[in-house]
Amino acid sequence: MAAVETTRPAPLGAITTFRAINALSSVASMFAAWNDARVTRKALSKLSDRELDDIGLCRGDLELIGR
Repeated sequence: MAAVETTRPAPLGAITTFRAINALSSVASMFAAWNDARVTRKALSKLSDRELDDIGLCRGDLELIGR
């Protein structure tokens, strides 16, 4: 019985396209994470010191939220 090879090489440019799409996806997810942290810090900065204390935070902790 003869063996049949069923694998084919990737078309020209497919790997480059795949890497470019992965890079754009990575940049988009990094931007989304940065924006989420920014929105959270902005919302927390509007709270009073007493409200921050109720949730266990102080003003100095707000800078660390996005990191």
